[in-house]
Amino acid sequence: MTTFNKLTIFLFLSICLSSSCVASASSHDHFLECLSHKTMSSSSMSQVIHTPKNSSYSTILNSFESNLRISSDVNPSIIITPLDETQIQAAMHCSKKHGLQIRIRSGGHDYEGLSYISETPFVIIDLRNLRSISIDIESKTAWIQAGATLGEVYYRIAEKSKTLAFVGGVCPTVGVGGHFTGGGYGMMSRKFGLAADNIIDAKLIDANGRIQYRESMGEDLFWAIRGGGGTSFGLIISWKVKLLDIPEKVAVFNVTRTLEQNATQLVYKWQHIADKVDDNLLLRLFLRSSESPFQRGQRTVHASFTTMFVGGVDELLHEMQKSFPELGLAKEDCIEMSWIESIPYFFGFPRGTSLDVLLNRNITDKKGYFKRKSDYVRHPISINGLKGIWKLFDQIGENSAELIISPYGGKLNDFSESETPFPHRAGNIFSIHYEVIWEKKESSKKHIAWIQKLYGYMAKYVSNSPRAAYFNYRDLDLGVNNKGNTSYTQAKIWGEKYFKNNFDRLVQVKTKVDPTNFFRNEQSIPPLMVI
Repeated sequence: MTTFNKLTIFLFLSICLSSSCVASASSHDHFLECLSHKTMSSSSMSQVIHTPKNSSYSTILNSFESNLRISSDVNPSIIITPLDETQIQAAMHCSKKHGLQIRIRSGGHDYEGLSYISETPFVIIDLRNLRSISIDIESKTAWIQAGATLGEVYYRIAEKSKTLAFVGGVCPTVGVGGHFTGGGYGMMSRKFGLAADNIIDAKLIDANGRIQYRESMGEDLFWAIRGGGGTSFGLIISWKVKLLDIPEKVAVFNVTRTLEQNATQLVYKWQHIADKVDDNLLLRLFLRSSESPFQRGQRTVHASFTTMFVGGVDELLHEMQKSFPELGLAKEDCIEMSWIESIPYFFGFPRGTSLDVLLNRNITDKKGYFKRKSDYVRHPISINGLKGIWKLFDQIGENSAELIISPYGGKLNDFSESETPFPHRAGNIFSIHYEVIWEKKESSKKHIAWIQKLYGYMAKYVSNSPRAAYFNYRDLDLGVNNKGNTSYTQAKIWGEKYFKNNFDRLVQVKTKVDPTNFFRNEQSIPPLMVI
């Protein structure tokens, strides 16, 4: 062993002996020694291994969006930021050999922190250095490493072509590794489906450390990772996706109406048309409560209709006049821009912001308390039902809660419920994303009780048997595994909410490819029997 590696282990043990990790110091010592005997040289270890002694440790651990509501008595003793797949294989081998769990993080935007929190000794494999994007314009495909962010992907595609795009989420700092494996809904999903619907190959390291592509992994595993949560089945290094043809310009608008401007009736009407309009049109709806522009000191509900149309303004106006004239959309409300310009627009940046902002992995840098949940709706909510939501808004602080309502239909309906693990297809009018945020820890109980009250109120208006939820909006209220090990019966409670009837097939795939449950977290797919 080199002098550098001995020093690394000595420093690590010194930290452990002065903190709460004394009991697991031996495992971590052996883990680091194991890594030093694998593929890592002294120079690469300094770039790849981060312990609490390194200044880089806290920066990496706390990067990206952070939910202060989430806490744990156990922090990762080591964060690994691999530079290549051999270093991932080494980390997996050593963690398995010395009994340390791994958590895999590409962007860190999981709502319950399962990529960076654990109740047992663990290490994080952070994929931030694996973010190359290779685009083939001729074949209209791209290979994207899992550590890339959506913003980086969109930017690199637009560099190569004005008429090719990819469908995915609005937030540019979300990592593709998690986003793709859970589905990946975006502003063009009624036109092109989900991100997962447009994946054609993947490169994965399985529980035995072998590198697999679609052909070698087989169609069952390839099916499972496109919507069933990749970190239950392996560590995905990269994805091959098909790029999508778009016009040079798209049309967008963001129009807000309040209760004084007939918002209740508009939201009610929206429910009847949002999943049935032209597939090129996606009318997203944001609901929040804040000060009325008409009565100072009085709160009202603001309904913001945020829209992309894959086409020009004239076509958009024609479709809106036909389908939703009640909104009163005018030409001056609409803007034509390139698809890539729409990404910062929908994220909330002012027009004219440099597209280089999409390459900044830390633009959101949010540190606050929040709780989020999700639902699917198959029948319009009544006027009285909407008014009940408005009353609940009045019970929580101004601008502290928001509902994001996303329409379905279009291309999303072209896939059967079982074609991918993502089952929320035909029959769903829209999904709801609930959010409540707060600033002080002592307010946590109040705000969590409020969102649970809202969720309980909504039960009669949303899907049932099961009451569905979106896996990318992870919610531990639905049920958890006990330290990543649980029975099939326990896991089915939350598993059917995310995956409906696909849960059983996911369990079968898990049992085949990872019977010892090496890849696990509090809501991972369990094998039928943990060996």
